[in-house]
Amino acid sequence: MTPSAGRRFWDATVVLSTAAAAWRDGKQMTEPYDGDAFDMTFFVSCYNEAPYILETLETVRASASELGLRYEVIVIDDGSKDNSCELVAGYIAAHPEDQLVLRANAQNKGLAQNYVDGAFLGRGRYYRLICGDNGEPKESIVSVLRAVGTADIVVPYYLDVEGKGLKRQIISGTYTWLINAITGNRLHYYNGLAVHLRYNVMRWHSNTRGFGFQADTLCMLIDLGFTYVEMPIIASEQRKGVSNALTFRNLLSVAHTVAGIMVRRVANRVHRRR
Repeated sequence: MTPSAGRRFWDATVVLSTAAAAWRDGKQMTEPYDGDAFDMTFFVSCYNEAPYILETLETVRASASELGLRYEVIVIDDGSKDNSCELVAGYIAAHPEDQLVLRANAQNKGLAQNYVDGAFLGRGRYYRLICGDNGEPKESIVSVLRAVGTADIVVPYYLDVEGKGLKRQIISGTYTWLINAITGNRLHYYNGLAVHLRYNVMRWHSNTRGFGFQADTLCMLIDLGFTYVEMPIIASEQRKGVSNALTFRNLLSVAHTVAGIMVRRVANRVHRRR
């Protein structure tokens, strides 16, 4: 793949003293995407997912194994009130040969914070969030993973989401239209489970702590020149009833994200004119 403008962000000459070279890898300073232990780090989010979490882990393992990936799975339990942690711990004990990690937070931190934390905990070249409700069939995950390496970012969008109501579809479509109007992008969807270079999530993670963090991260990276490819997939809603995404708190966070993207867009234009 031809180096993208985003990857060329790291072009530099590095000179190290003998003492500094004993503690630092000069090549890693200019090629931060190489040398990772695994092809992929899967961050599995978990909050009261006892009915689904084991099926989620099985789906991830089956998807990665089908493609022969070197991978790791990091489960972050965000203070579940059910027995999710016990189930995951038992699963890890039953699969000692796999790269499985469970971090059980003592207090709830929210998905956005855990997403960033998972990137720092991981050791894979690429990074992807998998929701603990097993909402993606194996075929969809495999389709997304097959596209890894064709661009810096793989951006899934949903052809169909079984169980997603009309109200949520309208809100989602309006949100996508608004972000595209602000940024000039032409993405189909911003809140999908994108695959990123893990180092990029650590370096350019969003400052928001709500559901808008994925759109914010995508817009930052695209604006920097990182390439992307969109991938149509099918998903299904396992949870029934009112979505957590439609709470006042999350809607306020999304508004904060939109405002931040607008300000950054203006600032970047002013800066580049210089």
